[in-house]
Amino acid sequence: MKYDWVLFDADETLFSFDAQAGLRIMLQSFGHEASESDFAEYQLTNRPLWLDYQEGRITALEVQQRRFAPWAERLQVCPSILNSAFLAAMAEICRPLEGVIDLLRSLRGRVRLGIITNGFGELQQVRLRRCGLEDYFELVVVSEQVGFAKPHPEIFRHALRQMGGPSPERVLMVGDNLDTDIRGGLEAGLDTCWVNWHGRDAHYEPTFQVRSPRHLSQILGF
Repeated sequence: MKYDWVLFDADETLFSFDAQAGLRIMLQSFGHEASESDFAEYQLTNRPLWLDYQEGRITALEVQQRRFAPWAERLQVCPSILNSAFLAAMAEICRPLEGVIDLLRSLRGRVRLGIITNGFGELQQVRLRRCGLEDYFELVVVSEQVGFAKPHPEIFRHALRQMGGPSPERVLMVGDNLDTDIRGGLEAGLDTCWVNWHGRDAHYEPTFQVRSPRHLSQILGF
């Protein structure tokens, strides 16, 4: 086994992340029936904020406050309350992606497992517990708590320190996002595995490319 550690991204690598369903549940709790146009409008605000966050131009707190600012004004609710309600809804509907539990079972005891996510701390442990996955991971690194988001090298350096300083070549980073997981892992000197669910073209060169968790298990020899 070449690797001592395998690090996973969270959203759309380990867990389903249906933001539209989460927004609908959140708005329903405040008496509003969400439409397709409501979600499209939300994404017009949310997506640029996440890009700015990933590139270090704004903080995690700014993302949480600003992405719901238009709805906070309409509903006369504090943005932080809307954000917490959204995260609670996302935790409630979260499910492991197909094949993930079998993959983790095949890896447990053979390699140490961790998570590096650009998500928020309020969500991570809740959904790990609800999905029955908390016992699989020795390490959970959350960008909000570190102060740097993938692909910034500092979040990977932080993870390596928390892991006890393993050689980067003994660590594999697995994720679905080329611009954060793969780019960040490569720049940190890690081997990378792109979970390419939809058969897209790569603009970075991962060490491995898989279409499913089962394929990754086969690559690692389990």
